Amino acid sequence: MNKVKGFLKRDKQKLINGAGEEILLRGVGFGSWLLPEGYMWLFPENGDRPRRIEKMVRELVGSDQAAEFWDSYYNNFIREADLKKIAEEGFNSIRLPINSRFLLKDSRGPIYHEEHLKLIDRVIKWCRENKLYVILDLHGAPGGQTGTNIDDSENDLPELFLEDKYKDLTIDIWEKLAERYKDQWIVAGYDLLNEPLPNWFSKYNERLLPLYQEIIAAIRKIDKKHMIILEGLHWSTDWSIFKEKIDHNLMLQFHKYWNNPDTESISQYLKKRDELELPIFMGEGGENNKEWYTGAFQLFEDHQISWNFWTWKKMSTSNSPCSIKKPDGWSKLINYLNGGAKPEKASAAEILEEYLDNIIFDNCVYHQDVVRAIFRRPALLIPAVFYNYQGENKSFYLKEYNSSQVDFRSEDRTKIKFIDSDRKKANFEHQKGEAWKKEDWLALQLDEDEWSAYDFNLEDSLENTFCKIALSLKVNGDKNAAVEIIIDDQENEVMTNLSSKKWLELSFSKKFKLSPGKHQIVVKTAAGSIDLKWLKLKSL
Repeated sequence: MNKVKGFLKRDKQKLINGAGEEILLRGVGFGSWLLPEGYMWLFPENGDRPRRIEKMVRELVGSDQAAEFWDSYYNNFIREADLKKIAEEGFNSIRLPINSRFLLKDSRGPIYHEEHLKLIDRVIKWCRENKLYVILDLHGAPGGQTGTNIDDSENDLPELFLEDKYKDLTIDIWEKLAERYKDQWIVAGYDLLNEPLPNWFSKYNERLLPLYQEIIAAIRKIDKKHMIILEGLHWSTDWSIFKEKIDHNLMLQFHKYWNNPDTESISQYLKKRDELELPIFMGEGGENNKEWYTGAFQLFEDHQISWNFWTWKKMSTSNSPCSIKKPDGWSKLINYLNGGAKPEKASAAEILEEYLDNIIFDNCVYHQDVVRAIFRRPALLIPAVFYNYQGENKSFYLKEYNSSQVDFRSEDRTKIKFIDSDRKKANFEHQKGEAWKKEDWLALQLDEDEWSAYDFNLEDSLENTFCKIALSLKVNGDKNAAVEIIIDDQENEVMTNLSSKKWLELSFSKKFKLSPGKHQIVVKTAAGSIDLKWLKLKSL
């Protein structure tokens, strides 16, 4: 049932909609649309942020053609077809990153670009028609809240916290947005600042909370309904500044990159949720491989945390839903940014024109497997160590705890081991599309009567129809090993003859009466002991 209806608001630790129903946000971010990010264009440091990309385009084709390029870019990058596909896949929200320079005609004062605001209006309209909540995210505040390329900083300093003029302009922006959207319930909330103040600017940390309070006070004079969303310090990972609730309708946001998808990695956020009785939101996570997604997004689901995948669309990628085809001659632009020869104007214009065509949704390469991994929908591969995250006797059962742990899921004390005995550390880092090497994977050991559980989801179809499930396991067992497969506590299959000195892929397929929605596979060791590497699941 679609729960996108009415203003979102906090109910203790939960989010509820206008009908009073509990809801989790499950969304995608529109990175690089209103704040172009150079890494998504495959550009080097000299093209790593909007102002540098804009400079390159002006130098190559002139100011007039550059203005036409950006008009087409903003109109092509996100169209109604993108929103329809996002809704069709089962997402219920989008996070819209905004650069202040996109909004302002003159960065020295609050003169707004009405045509650019209308682009945001248009997306909000499409979201309302497709039942997708919209989070407005000030990704690049005036002067920069981060002091890096991701906020379009001019001088690589967080000047928002250094000069009052930038603070005043930021407050004015939020007043403008609140006035414009105060009656739009499809707007889920206001994400005041993206990833403020990395650690190397920590001397300004004490200035963040007072600024949040000033912005909130300004918004509440205009808009008392919309949710306020606050991010922590250092890439939105450090919540130490949050000591109390500073608004009646508040949600705290963290981002998750670079680290293990396990409960220990988010424990500080779970504790803060309990301490302050506030809903929490994983507002950016992704830029990894599909296997990581199957673990991380199940982690958020099992802990009832709203989430947003980063990002919907970028160039030549395998780890976002949409991959923009790299235009012929794109290397000429990269070479120019690296100090090489300047392409002829006609050649540069042709390359950029091709790019404008390629960013349209229908012209992108669509990676259904990425979305399947996020939602755990067949067909997909689930590494065995990404069993569910609801704790012992719900997600796993052990007769004895493991005393020798790798640095992953140690809270559970399950028997996780490295397949490559020379490895000493689990590797779940920010991969930007690079797949894990097989020898880097971990295995889960299950002894007799022990089990692990794996949720999966079936897409909407006719209710109460028979669905044929094909399941494969990658296992290595001792001479007495046998595995029992249980689907939704009722169907089972026993696999025997697992003894081998090498990994075996065991498969079975069977018809089950499964309705759309969530289901569960339990892998239980019926006899002996096994090491389990992964499960592959297909619906036929």
